[in-house]
Amino acid sequence: MITSFADAAGLAAAVLGIASVVYLVYALVRPEKF
Repeated sequence: MITSFADAAGLAAAVLGIASVVYLVYALVRPEKF
């Protein structure tokens, strides 16, 4: 139970981190969209 919750939290954190990096890179590449 605890391990699965930790795995889910780690996966969510990784997905959010990757998404934020992609969003920042896209914002830098396409500034006219923001």
